Amino acid sequence: MPSLPETILQFGSGRFLRAFADLFVSQANAAGQAVGRIVVVQSTGDGRAGGLNAQGGRYHVVVRGFENGDVIDRVELCESISRALHAGSQWDEVLKVARSPELRTILSNTTEAGYQLDGDLPTDAVPKSFPAKLLAVLRARWSAGLPTPTVIPCELIEGNAGLLKRVVLDLAAVWNEPAAFCEWLLNAPFLHTLVDRIVTGTPADHPLLSTDPMVIVAEPFAFWALEDHPDSQFHLQHPAITRTADVGPYFLRKVRILNAAHTALLIKAVPRGFTIVRDAVNDPELGAWLQRLLNEEIVPTLEGRVEGARRFAEQTAERFKNPFLDHKFADIALHHESKIRVRLIPTATEFAAKFGREAPLLAEVIRAGLAPLG
Repeated sequence: MPSLPETILQFGSGRFLRAFADLFVSQANAAGQAVGRIVVVQSTGDGRAGGLNAQGGRYHVVVRGFENGDVIDRVELCESISRALHAGSQWDEVLKVARSPELRTILSNTTEAGYQLDGDLPTDAVPKSFPAKLLAVLRARWSAGLPTPTVIPCELIEGNAGLLKRVVLDLAAVWNEPAAFCEWLLNAPFLHTLVDRIVTGTPADHPLLSTDPMVIVAEPFAFWALEDHPDSQFHLQHPAITRTADVGPYFLRKVRILNAAHTALLIKAVPRGFTIVRDAVNDPELGAWLQRLLNEEIVPTLEGRVEGARRFAEQTAERFKNPFLDHKFADIALHHESKIRVRLIPTATEFAAKFGREAPLLAEVIRAGLAPLG
């Protein structure tokens, strides 16, 4: 694997991509796919970059949780990262990677600021926002006379590729970039995605921690819906990847099943004193109620519109029972009312239109949820 070229430039050094795309690339390389190695760019601080470099880019992912009814607790080695760069002090090195003929793909999973600009100027020695960094990298590549890379944004934003491409194109216009470059940029493949895996931080009690400070924990479930684009140079094959002409239905499935179940369960469980998702689902009464909500109202509303709705609902219930994950309702409660309006109310409305009657469980939980939390 060390002999493989650096084919991927990744913006984001956080734990999610390291237990998701980076791990998939490592597994594919080990299986002989020769996807290549990853250069990681950290924009905020340099701690993770330093930690990765100190370990030669290698770290472990502890995979814990339920899978098809069985308890999983295994360790997987990830060694797809060749090196990590700090944008603030190593921007010239980032641009060297951009100008490499070996580069094929750009991955990203940025902070909550996401695609927002930050007063970026073309004269900045180091671009501040992620879109400005991406524009500078693409401009350097175009200036070197190289073909467009495949850009794969993994931010959990619906329509992420289209939004990011528009921000970058608009910024290029503001910066008065050459028309030829803008045309080159317009034709670059930006792939829409949906990513789904729960990844937590360093386990405080795992024996690997003494030798691997970069160890992280992830659930067994992993799903990556990836737009199937004819010009894509990202040919990774992995069981977690589903290539599709339209990522939209997978967003709909996740929001209306998994995210909706989180919000609905919060409304029922918090007034009863529950603070952890797992404990609420394992309660016989609440667990049965959640199954009814999913199987009798949410899944029937979505069937025919999304792929595998019932199976995804079964996986959702199993994921909620993960014995290694303390998912707090306090974390889910952020922006509570807006989540009800996005995750629950549309399904209730569509259920009534489809079946000609009210969805009683949804109606009850929506009324309770829009009242002050107990």
